[in-house]
Amino acid sequence: MIDYSIQNKAAWEYNAYQFWIKEVGLPEVRAEKIRQNPVGELKKYAAYFDTYKGMRIANICGSCGKKAVPLALLGAKVTVFDISKDNQKYALELAKAAGTELDYVVCDVLEIDAEQYGGCFDIVFMEGGILHYFHDIDAFMQKMHLLLKAGGKMICSDFHPFTKISDLLEFEQKLPRAGYFSTEIFEGEMAHARFFEDEIRAQMPKCSYRKYTISEIINAVVDSGFVLQRFDEHPAWTNQKLPGEFTIVAVQKECKNTRLAAFESMFAAVQKEYADILSKMEKLKAEGKVKTVTYQQLLARKMTYQNMLAMYEIYDLKGEIKSF
Repeated sequence: MIDYSIQNKAAWEYNAYQFWIKEVGLPEVRAEKIRQNPVGELKKYAAYFDTYKGMRIANICGSCGKKAVPLALLGAKVTVFDISKDNQKYALELAKAAGTELDYVVCDVLEIDAEQYGGCFDIVFMEGGILHYFHDIDAFMQKMHLLLKAGGKMICSDFHPFTKISDLLEFEQKLPRAGYFSTEIFEGEMAHARFFEDEIRAQMPKCSYRKYTISEIINAVVDSGFVLQRFDEHPAWTNQKLPGEFTIVAVQKECKNTRLAAFESMFAAVQKEYADILSKMEKLKAEGKVKTVTYQQLLARKMTYQNMLAMYEIYDLKGEIKSF
């Protein structure tokens, strides 16, 4: 695990479970509220989902499950990736109390197992301010792209970069010294430190932050292979005249190499089947069985596959596939 991730993990496992009990409520109490109106619990993010049922959703840094559980109740198959075991404990208790299930993987998001989870999800979803926990926005977006199926969608909502220069959302957090365009990595309190008494607050481990400009975020999305569909700005809950959050919706564009690989596989399968048919026909012919039903069926299949190979020739696909 990267050094700064170890640091952030320590911060997010410091009394986090107790914090959720205090601020969000006992899992069984919170679960009852979610069951009553799961779409309402998604708040503004509900507008970005076309459907829920059967969707495989990766909830990135899904924390205590406050969005993962409503999604699961609505029929999605949700996997939460988060760095905190305390968050996992609360989220799984919340899901159980709500009568649903979550997969919850405790890990560094940048180290998600690509072999196990690559190309698995219809949607990757994140909200609540997570990008500043990652020092390499390009690596982060590349990982999001890798997790999605071809044509899959990313819903990325975060604090507006305007908060780099103003504690607009009243988090009482340190700001970069060099202003909006700063690339500084700095230490600061975790998001909910302000809710603790001063004595406990002073003992809490600090997080390691890197805050981004809006252009850094958008360019990382595009450079990672996404097609940007929407960019929405949302007013701050403390001041409706100023931007407090944003949401990006981006789609994983189909990779040309993936499409060519599919043609390659299909072409190889057609060639193999055609060769098998010819071999079987030659054997029956040698046995003097050209008038049998089996031979006639093979003859019909031979014509079908011969026509398919001819279509590859007509559209010059054989040459393209061989060059791939």
